[in-house]
Amino acid sequence: MPEFITVAKVGDIPEREGRAYAVNGRMVAVFFENGAYQAIDDFCPHMGASLAGGYVEDGVVSCPWHAWRFKTCGGAWCDNPKISIDSFAVRVQGDEIQVCVPSQEKEASADGSE
Repeated sequence: MPEFITVAKVGDIPEREGRAYAVNGRMVAVFFENGAYQAIDDFCPHMGASLAGGYVEDGVVSCPWHAWRFKTCGGAWCDNPKISIDSFAVRVQGDEIQVCVPSQEKEASADGSE
């Protein structure tokens, strides 16, 4: 079972911005908006841009390269909500921001593709 891993301290991510962190072999974008933290895959599936550097407003991040938009809660692509990127649980423990990201190695062995 995946564990929560500390990626930052409260205050490290400015309001309506994101930061990218390596967690369990994946890059994860953590966003802070309206007093809440959300985490999704960092890479835009279109061309691989870092979503952490995108513009954040009303729970949506816009890719900085070609403006593809994803919900920071759940990872749904705004132009076709049937398509989404992975999202991850986030919690704050004391002053630590923590995310729960399954290891890609464990996922591969769990689905038999290893």
